[in-house]
Amino acid sequence: MAKMNFGGVEENVVTREEFPLGKARESLKNETIAVIGYGIQGPGQALNLRDNGFDVIVGQRSGSKSWDKAVADGWVAGETLFDIDEAARRGTIILYLLSDAGQIDAWPTILRHLTKGKALCFSHGFGITYSDRTGIIPPPDVDVILVAPKGSGTSLRRLFLAGCGLNSSYAVYRDATGRAVERVTALGIGVGSGYLFETTFRKEVYSDLTGERGTLMGALQGLFVAQYDTLRERGHSPSEAFNETVEELTQSLMPLVAENGMDWMYANCSTTAQRGALDWWRRFRDVTKPLFEELYDEVESGREAQLSIDSNSRPDYRMRLEEELRELHESEMWQAGKTVRSLRPENN
Repeated sequence: MAKMNFGGVEENVVTREEFPLGKARESLKNETIAVIGYGIQGPGQALNLRDNGFDVIVGQRSGSKSWDKAVADGWVAGETLFDIDEAARRGTIILYLLSDAGQIDAWPTILRHLTKGKALCFSHGFGITYSDRTGIIPPPDVDVILVAPKGSGTSLRRLFLAGCGLNSSYAVYRDATGRAVERVTALGIGVGSGYLFETTFRKEVYSDLTGERGTLMGALQGLFVAQYDTLRERGHSPSEAFNETVEELTQSLMPLVAENGMDWMYANCSTTAQRGALDWWRRFRDVTKPLFEELYDEVESGREAQLSIDSNSRPDYRMRLEEELRELHESEMWQAGKTVRSLRPENN
């Protein structure tokens, strides 16, 4: 673990140079990692661990689409692919990657197999932080740890195959064996992290829920729609509105921000763009900061968590979700986007 300076603040980080893959394999050479769930995070983490040479099995409900996907990805029923109960029994490290609602449902099964000395690893602090609502309370003689890649499982896998890494946070909630830090670090390197930065279960879930509802998804979609609709209402075509709202941001400017930062991107745009951005960014901050404060308060109080639990537990949840996603998909803006993407040079 090394100290790194982030804008004048020191943080604990672990890099692949400090904790190389060979060391991670050696640390977990006697462990069987049971990846429970093969939905959003499961495939990326399980496949990266397998490709990196770890002993990995997958636990998934038999007969589900995710089970079929696991088979298609090379997991073999009865050898490396089992139902959840059997995988949890076999695993010495249980990597619990079901959805938050799924974790609540499967918890009695997992709990039966959390025998002394095992490790329970999460990629989200939800279940532990809101244990009064989820009922997820591990026994005292198992390690409870977290490795949370900062992106989707799809991105984690794509970057791994490209020889890159997706940064992850890590946390130790309970060190029952004296090896929790070593285990969580080795897992973080094994799933393909670029580097690991230290957090807590509580801070992970607070920042994650705020980010998903904020700049990562919710606020971003809201800003897109607000600008797109304004341009359309003022007579601009769908193509022009989409290009000025989404395409230029994602294809031209955000790669520059990713490479060198927003400050560098500002410095390398036209003087007209610089002036306007410098004049307006504080106004957007001042308008949205109270909303972010309200959002964080809702997350911290547990009300957002309860809304998710209640919604995801409804028998008609999937039908309602599909309807909301269909509305998003069929909106003019994202239909225009589909056409714009088809016209990119690499698609012609």
